[in-house]
Amino acid sequence: MSYLAFYIVGIASIWWIYRVGWSEGLKTILSVLIPTALIILFNARAGRLLFRNPLVGIISVLPTAVFIYKGSQPFVAGINSWIDRKNNDFVDSQNVVDAEVISKEDA
Repeated sequence: MSYLAFYIVGIASIWWIYRVGWSEGLKTILSVLIPTALIILFNARAGRLLFRNPLVGIISVLPTAVFIYKGSQPFVAGINSWIDRKNNDFVDSQNVVDAEVISKEDA
């Protein structure tokens, strides 16, 4: 069942990158993937302590997810700005030569 979920997520990621471009697609995917991975890792590690009592586990999952999501936003913003800087460095590189195209009729 998890393979089906990974397949659907992979197809959706490819479609999103095709739709908006590499840099924007990568930034969107990372802004979803990083908080999700951190929430899963935290719940897996803290699950032994928090989920001994099911009531405590149910009550604590949503607030911890919100705190981890809000706490990971500066990290995600840093990664997104790094991706933007890399794209701008490529556009502003010294090795790019601007050329004008003149049609044969105009020449």
